[in-house]
Amino acid sequence: MELLKEQEIDLRNYFRILAKRKWIIITCFSIAALIGIIRAFTAIPVYLAKAQMVIERENPNLVSIQEVMSVDSTGSDYYQTQYKIIASRSVARDVITRMGLENSQEFFPKPKNDILTKLRCQVILTLSSWKKKVLSLLNAGEPASHKVSERKKAVPSGIPGDTNSASPSSELVSALVDRIQVEPIPNSRLVNVGVFAKDRVLAASMANEVVQTYIDQNLETKLSAAKDAVKWLGDRIEEERQKVEEAESALLNYKEAHQIITDFSSDAENITAEKLAQLNSQVVDAESRRVEAETRYRQALAVENSPEMLDSIPEVLSNSLIQEIKRMEVGLYNRVSELSKKYGPKHPQMVAIYSELEALKERKIKEARRVVASLRSEYKLALARESALKKALAKQKGESLSMNKKAIQYGVLRRQAESSKHMYELLFKRFKETSLTEEMKTGNIRVIDKAEIPTVPISPNKKRMVLISMILGIALGIGFAFVLEYLDNTIRFPEEISDYLGIPYMGLVPAFDTDEVLDGMPVELIALHSPKAAASESFRGIRTSILFSSAKPGSQVILVTSAMPSEGKTLCSANIAIAMAQAGSRVLLLDCDMRCPTIHKTFQIGRHVGLSSVMFGRSKLKDAIIPTQIPNLDVIPCGPIPPNPSEILGSKKMRSLIDELRRKYTKIIIDSSPISAVTDSIVLTQISDSIVLVIRASSTPRQLVKNTVDQLKNINAYILGSVLNAVKPRGNSYYHYQYNYQYGHARNNGHKKKNRKSHQRSWHF
Repeated sequence: MELLKEQEIDLRNYFRILAKRKWIIITCFSIAALIGIIRAFTAIPVYLAKAQMVIERENPNLVSIQEVMSVDSTGSDYYQTQYKIIASRSVARDVITRMGLENSQEFFPKPKNDILTKLRCQVILTLSSWKKKVLSLLNAGEPASHKVSERKKAVPSGIPGDTNSASPSSELVSALVDRIQVEPIPNSRLVNVGVFAKDRVLAASMANEVVQTYIDQNLETKLSAAKDAVKWLGDRIEEERQKVEEAESALLNYKEAHQIITDFSSDAENITAEKLAQLNSQVVDAESRRVEAETRYRQALAVENSPEMLDSIPEVLSNSLIQEIKRMEVGLYNRVSELSKKYGPKHPQMVAIYSELEALKERKIKEARRVVASLRSEYKLALARESALKKALAKQKGESLSMNKKAIQYGVLRRQAESSKHMYELLFKRFKETSLTEEMKTGNIRVIDKAEIPTVPISPNKKRMVLISMILGIALGIGFAFVLEYLDNTIRFPEEISDYLGIPYMGLVPAFDTDEVLDGMPVELIALHSPKAAASESFRGIRTSILFSSAKPGSQVILVTSAMPSEGKTLCSANIAIAMAQAGSRVLLLDCDMRCPTIHKTFQIGRHVGLSSVMFGRSKLKDAIIPTQIPNLDVIPCGPIPPNPSEILGSKKMRSLIDELRRKYTKIIIDSSPISAVTDSIVLTQISDSIVLVIRASSTPRQLVKNTVDQLKNINAYILGSVLNAVKPRGNSYYHYQYNYQYGHARNNGHKKKNRKSHQRSWHF
């Protein structure tokens, strides 16, 4: 709730600022609106002519060379690039050249033959002549040749007067580029190309020419690329033909040098591999046989000289002759066993049998040795066969390696020849295709609708221009008003007193119109002669605030002061005293402003006897007290101005005087000097019960009032509150509603009778 309240207060402050500065806002609005109206109805109309074309996604694939030369038109960057090219300086330069816009009235209008134009031209010529004179003086000491070269450099190409320039000026190109408008149509390949111009016929012509120039440049770019490709391909074809001849000659020479009749095919390689595998298998088998034969031979050789061990040789045991001899031996041993039972060892039959056994034994040994000899022969044969197979395998391996080396080099030369031949054929094919492309004049861009002569200008939009001017005027006025308000550092609103100063707000006094004299009464005493006026009601409200405020007990002596002069403290103290006297209180108004006293002028009394004369003992107190025509209100004027006011006001005699007056009056109102000017008010705070601070609205700087309040608080002075004086109600503001209410027709009571001239009066007392 507090946040909402603060926001409402802030909004009200904004409305108050706008109401206060309304004439600034109205002035800015009126000037801006007037400028907008003049501009809208005097501006030269501008026309926009649009031509529409389509940019296809891909080029027509007439020949396969397009695969090499065409760009990728599937991405969005392709279309963005084309849009930039349409509005490029290159296109604009060609359009200017084709249409001869160097002397166009659209871009180089003839100067008007009026006084302002003549005056401007005269000023330009004068400045130009002065510039030439200054340059001639600066270049007086330079060689003539250097001057000529400098003059040549100083003349830019393409500007009027440059007869040697063949291209349009940079300013003209930039002007045309700024007039080109490219608008792609969403979700399509269509694009609108528009050109602005004051001449509607020229606008349509330039739009069509921009589109046609862009299409021609696009096609020319493709044809130029085709021409470059043809030339490049021709050069490469000749190079590749020479490479083909060199590669084929190298292959042929290699075949002749190495006697290669057929190509190294995969079948030949397979046959060679099979031979190697077969020989390798035979070598392994021969090695196995040789090892086996060697083992048998070594075993037989070891027992060759041990007849009794020959039987351990498997080949001997498996010999049929030896087996037969063994059977015969078994039969003879059987007979020996039978005959030994009958005959002795010396018996002829026994001897014959033993002789036969010896013969069989020798025969068996001979046969065994023959078997060993056969094993030796078998071993040597296996060894020779193994050696022969290993030689054949080594030879085959050498031949295979040699063939592989030849095949590698042969393959390199053959592939090089084939690659060169293939490249030559591909380039020759591309050359033929590119030659055909060079003769084709097709593209992926075509015109859909040519630009027509526009009938309605696109600018100026009078309604929008005037509306924008009004909006800018209001914005400028509001901004200027807030800037002035920000720069205004004075106290203007009651809430600033409590928020910024931190003291109570007691009420405000509105500004009112007065004459010098009204029915014989002082005009400042408005609470007396105009009791029903808004200002009188304000002073009665301030009186009520003083009486019912949370003042400390016994708040009898009230000091009315201000931060700076001319804030209306005398007027406020006088009218507050009148309001209190009218309420029935016994009131004394004491003028303690001994620097610039004005109470005697306000009440139209003399000041030859007053406070200073009482303090110096020149008169008695009862003589200084002057009754007024207002019941219950007495006044003590300042008296003659003393040389030392601060010492008088701070003396013990002054304190005794106030104590004496306390016993006679209910309220004592003291009018004092400004606090920031002199120290009189600071001295009076020591004998006063409370202080009422008068602030002139929209006049007193905040910081000055803040310093005054801080100064009073530092000396422990009790600030009863603050009065905001000379407030000017404006419009429907808070002050207007609060103080515009009057009782009947009393507001003008007594004013019309005098038929007087009213004016705004400020109070400087």
